Amino acid sequence: MRIDVVTLFPEMLTSYCQFGVTGRAAKTDIFSLQTWNPRDFTQDRNGRVDDRPYGGGPGMVMQVQPLAATIMASQEAGAVGPVIYLSPQGRQLDQDAVKHFSTLPGLTLLAGRYEGIDERVIDRFVDEEWSVGDYVLSGGEPAAMVMIDAIVRLLPGTVGDPKSVEFDSFSDGLLDFPHYTRPEKSEGSSVPAVLLSGDHAAIEKWRMKESLGRTWQRRPDLLDNCQLSSLQRELLDEYIKESTL
Repeated sequence: MRIDVVTLFPEMLTSYCQFGVTGRAAKTDIFSLQTWNPRDFTQDRNGRVDDRPYGGGPGMVMQVQPLAATIMASQEAGAVGPVIYLSPQGRQLDQDAVKHFSTLPGLTLLAGRYEGIDERVIDRFVDEEWSVGDYVLSGGEPAAMVMIDAIVRLLPGTVGDPKSVEFDSFSDGLLDFPHYTRPEKSEGSSVPAVLLSGDHAAIEKWRMKESLGRTWQRRPDLLDNCQLSSLQRELLDEYIKESTL
C-alpha cells in the first residue's frame, strides 16, 4: 500500500514511521510513505504558503496554488486512491473506516495547518474529510499519524499473529476484554481462575462476557449498533446483574 501525505512538516511523519509496527511494515515494503511539502511547490519567492482570510478574522489560511500544485505533483508521481483532508469537520474515524482504507492500494492525506485550507482546494481535490475526534489539533500531522498507524497494522504481514488484530477493541463493534500475563499474583491481585483452567470454551465465554460488560460500562453507545446473539445477550444480562448486586 502507498500512503502519500501533504504536509508542511514531513519530518514528523517520516520519523514516526521509523518505529514499532509501522516501521517494520515500511522496512519490509508492506507499505510505503511519500511526503510532499507545499513549500517546495509554491510560486511565492519567499516560500509563503498562507495568507490572511478574506472577510477578516484571526489566523492564516493555506493557499490554493501551493496545495493544488503539491497534490497534482503527487498524483503525477504515482499517488493513488482518495484524497483525504484531515479536519475536525470530517466524519469521525472508526474501525470500519480503517478496515476499508486498508483494502485500498493507496490514499493521500492532506494535513492542514493554521485556520485551515482554502475551500477551493477541498472543492477541487478532496474526496473525503475525516476527523480523529471532536477536538482541535494544531495541525493535521498527528491525525495523519493516527490514520497511518490504524491502517497499516491491518495490512497482511504487518502483525506477526493476524489473530492479535482480530480481537482488538472495535473489531467486532465492542471493547476488548481484559488481558493478563505473568506473574500469576501481583500485590495481592490474582489472574482470574478461568484463564488458568485450560478450558478454552470457558475462557472464550469469559472473554465474551467481559467484552460485553466493558462496553456496557464504558461505551454503552456502541451496543446500540450491535446485533447481539442470544448468547451475548444472556452474558450481558449476567454481567449487569452481577455488577449491580
